[in-house]
Amino acid sequence: MNRFRLLLHTVPLVMVATMAPSSPAEAETTVRTGGIDGVPYRVEVPSHWNGTLLLWSHGAYSLEAPAPSDIELTNHPATRQWLLDHGYALAASKLRSPRGWGAVESGLKDQIDLLDWFTANIGKPKRTISAGASAGGLTAVLLAERNPGRFAGVASLCGVVGGTTGHFNSALDANFAVKTLLAPSLDVVNIKDPQTNTANARRALGAALASPTGRARLALAAALADIPARYTARAPAPDTVAGQVEQQTYYAAYDRGAFWGLNRTDIEQRAGGNPSWNTGVNYRKLLARSTQKALVARAYSDAGLSLHRDLARLNAAPRIKANAQAVRYLNRYGTPTGRTTAPVITLHSTGDGSVPTDNQRRYATKMHRADLKQLYVDRGYHCTFTASEEILTLQTLLTRMKANHWPTTNPTPLNKAAAELAPETQTVFDTDPEPGLHPTTPSFTHHTPGPYLRP
Repeated sequence: MNRFRLLLHTVPLVMVATMAPSSPAEAETTVRTGGIDGVPYRVEVPSHWNGTLLLWSHGAYSLEAPAPSDIELTNHPATRQWLLDHGYALAASKLRSPRGWGAVESGLKDQIDLLDWFTANIGKPKRTISAGASAGGLTAVLLAERNPGRFAGVASLCGVVGGTTGHFNSALDANFAVKTLLAPSLDVVNIKDPQTNTANARRALGAALASPTGRARLALAAALADIPARYTARAPAPDTVAGQVEQQTYYAAYDRGAFWGLNRTDIEQRAGGNPSWNTGVNYRKLLARSTQKALVARAYSDAGLSLHRDLARLNAAPRIKANAQAVRYLNRYGTPTGRTTAPVITLHSTGDGSVPTDNQRRYATKMHRADLKQLYVDRGYHCTFTASEEILTLQTLLTRMKANHWPTTNPTPLNKAAAELAPETQTVFDTDPEPGLHPTTPSFTHHTPGPYLRP
């Protein structure tokens, strides 16, 4: 893989900074906002700054909705306040392309531009942590890999650290199965009408849920992308096959389902063609490696349907070839190499169907074991962490940065320490019963991810 080098001073940076008022609770925090070459940023520095800067990379916002107006500085809002209260400075760029996969490409330049601005205008940090969530968790890793010596540590939350190529290939596998077995009129690449295709896909998925045959084929499609059956943060997976497949289908319709339309066409436009392929893929072998294969077997048994025949249909269907130039683009933005001078800690929900935990297994094969620590929480959905869990994760990384060895990360003491933090750090985003932050308890757990299904 080509190592991307940022050329920072070939074009003058237009830097505009303003002093923004702070709320009474943040009276001793200096807030700097402005733009670098027209890209908005936000910097917050406590009066008792301890010399450590956390540079935050946000995720790739969906093209189906406007990007948030605020600039995120942490995943959970209470994590931000805890960091400021304990002397840590925070900085984040909104990115030139905050929506779609351009967030990764933009982040690799815009975040370094902001780090340079911080050094010139605030002061050189003693230590800088590269941190982020989702696609931003990938950006955080890539920033450290491609800028050796600039970062003392990396915190990747719910990151796509298996790499973008496999991420998009897995989405293609799931959608290819839906098209082949349920809705042949759908486009999966080179989508002609993204909005209509997305609407048609969601209708087809909803209709399939109404019958045992449809649910069996939906379970198969989800298993090919290793999508677990937990769409809400706090509730366990449902007991019934129908309930579990319904949870998986929410991902297929609304999270992985983003690849039915604008988010798929966006990456193809950026990459100069389709970067995903299933040429040479044996779907029978792929299913055999999936952590969801038992649910597929139950669903097909309940439906009285032949799994053997449906897998034969998938393997016989015309395949999709990738554009070589587009694959190179996707590898560049990006596929981690595992080569970094900074220690890396990751945090992932075990029931994440947007970015399954097999991403962590893939990343672990590339990293030197002494430089990597991987933590898990027992929850569904994507990036569903309490502030207390995020704080303990960062404290673990900080100990490694200072002592050059990892502290114990057994779930029991981690949960005990997290539970002792303030009540405002003990909430998590959940869609049930309605979207918002809901009270919960720390849920660090042991977890062994399944194999990474696709290159």
